[in-house]
Amino acid sequence: MSSSLLTSTSHLHPKPFLKWAGGKTQLLPSISRYLPNGLQDGSITKYVEPFLGGGAVFFYITTNYPHVQEYYLYDINPELIIAYQTIKMSVDSLIGELLKLEDRYRVLSLQEKINLFYQIRSDFNQGKKSVNYHDFSEKWVQRTAQMIFLNRTCYNGLFRVNSQGYFNVPIGRYKNPTICNQQNLLAVSQVLQKTTIILAGDFELIKDVADNPSTFVYFDPPYRPISQTANFTAYSESVFDDEQQMRLFRLFRYLDEQGAKLMLSNSDPKNQDENDDFFDNIYANYYIQRIPAIRSINSNSLRRGKINEILIMNYHESVV
Repeated sequence: MSSSLLTSTSHLHPKPFLKWAGGKTQLLPSISRYLPNGLQDGSITKYVEPFLGGGAVFFYITTNYPHVQEYYLYDINPELIIAYQTIKMSVDSLIGELLKLEDRYRVLSLQEKINLFYQIRSDFNQGKKSVNYHDFSEKWVQRTAQMIFLNRTCYNGLFRVNSQGYFNVPIGRYKNPTICNQQNLLAVSQVLQKTTIILAGDFELIKDVADNPSTFVYFDPPYRPISQTANFTAYSESVFDDEQQMRLFRLFRYLDEQGAKLMLSNSDPKNQDENDDFFDNIYANYYIQRIPAIRSINSNSLRRGKINEILIMNYHESVV
């Protein structure tokens, strides 16, 4: 980013640039009350997030806690990681691509908009075969523009892929969606300059950077489904089952022993079965808090509504 752009966005508070199932924007008022005191007094200087997703908590931390100097952001979803990397390294080119898409989309008839959506979805899926997800190239700019376009125009803003990793959400019903939020993209790019962004196939990779008392780790893994038919794990083609939840618990316990401050969030299985004590049992030695949430992304509108989420922490400090 140029110095002029940095200056023009210095007063803006970045927010998630994608709508993401399980995103924490609506829960920030509750989550912020349980953040460790070390963020405020300066004893925590490093932030680690192994399941980045939409990044709402990360953006909140960068806005409110200037003592944090190091950020390590991980996710298993390669499309998501190259989107963050593209915004970090080539935001001006990305904005140019998005503005062209936005101008093109807005003047089309309804049928033409439908045709364009499915053409871009097809191009996005076919392009997966030729993308190098490890080395930056101009292809990343076009692919990130396609991803943001699809996210802004697809049904319910849901990012979902099938078992082959192909995006499969149909078009939504939006008259004039904002495809390019230029000021927010610039603000996001600014805060990403101080981050390390990593495509990680295994969350245990954070052991290398998260094993000391000056670190705060926020875990927001794929949700344990709250019903037999719920499928909130389709952010990537990988499966996150109870065995993975147990592996995550063992990592949580290890990092606790190293002195790091830890917070983990997940859907509360008691929403569906009041006798389901899965998290209460494995995290029995930690502090568990249930907070109200609204489930806003579901293919069935009747299944959206108020639920509880759980926060699990290895510290118990006064709540603001």
